[in-house]
Amino acid sequence: MITITPNALEKINVLKSEESLDASYFIRVSVVGGGCSGLSYNLDFDNEDKEGDQVFESEGAKIVCDMKSFLYLCGTELDFTDGLNGKGFNFVNPNATRTCGCGESFAV
Repeated sequence: MITITPNALEKINVLKSEESLDASYFIRVSVVGGGCSGLSYNLDFDNEDKEGDQVFESEGAKIVCDMKSFLYLCGTELDFTDGLNGKGFNFVNPNATRTCGCGESFAV
């Protein structure tokens, strides 16, 4: 399962509103090769389900992930912080054995 925190949901809703996206749009989370640790997180809005997608609901939001990415993201929580130590979405991934300093890439 992939979950999101209330802070992340609040920011997601603000971004959807700013981009004038309707209720058919959901969060698509994926993993792509790259970054200083080997794998990077990708977060987007989408409104089309694809074959093999894993679908979750957390905090009332629909979260979708392709099966290959889900193997790396199972149990991950998406959070959002805007404190003094940085601003942005954070992936709390229990499968990551190493992360880079910026938190945008990881290794398993």
